[in-house]
Amino acid sequence: MIPQHETVSGAHFASTDRWGGVSAAPYGTLNLGGAVGDDPAAVRANRARAARALGLDPAGVVWMNQVHGADVAVVDRPWDGDPVPAVDGVVTARRGLALAVLTADCTPVLLADPVAGVAGAAHAGRPGLVAGVVPATVRAMVALGAAPSRITARTGPSVCGACYEVPADLRARVAAAVPAAHATTRQGTPAVDVAAGVRAQLAALGVTDLAVSEVCTLESRDHFSYRRARTTGRLASYVWLEG
Repeated sequence: MIPQHETVSGAHFASTDRWGGVSAAPYGTLNLGGAVGDDPAAVRANRARAARALGLDPAGVVWMNQVHGADVAVVDRPWDGDPVPAVDGVVTARRGLALAVLTADCTPVLLADPVAGVAGAAHAGRPGLVAGVVPATVRAMVALGAAPSRITARTGPSVCGACYEVPADLRARVAAAVPAAHATTRQGTPAVDVAAGVRAQLAALGVTDLAVSEVCTLESRDHFSYRRARTTGRLASYVWLEG
């Protein structure tokens, strides 16, 4: 069972854990990432299982070629064999079209304005946070008719600020761009809190309906974590609006 949340206005949000798929170790079992070295057939089977568990058509999910940047694509259908562009945000005005984000510590950001019928998804790792992928995704949604005050935002499982240790100079560079991302580990060492940075960026844009996942991927053995195991699978987080 994949945890799924929906609003009374028809926005759907879901994030996977690592269980219920067919991938072998070290990708066991529900790896949804197609560029991590797993058997492509296993990834296809896992994506189909996850989609069906959510009541979605496996062929009707939009995936991204994520590169830790800030580019955003406007979509109205899956890529259908076309080259998947190198983007870290996707937005759509097509109800029923599901947008997916792959992560294994980064913060998946899911956005929906049910009134306008516009949804968006962003892959916010540390570089993408600094580059501004979340504001870029919101701006792309606004261009399609969304209003920040109407956007419901959710984040999926990601590494928490108390676990994301980084060198002091790196924390300083991130905090110079996004002050809210400044963090400290439980051991008192420098850290970055990407989810807190995302929350601050959304609030600055006027998005107030935001819920942040309580799952830390590094701490949870039920989730993939790149910081815990460099060769590992990827989780997926989805957003779509009722048709």
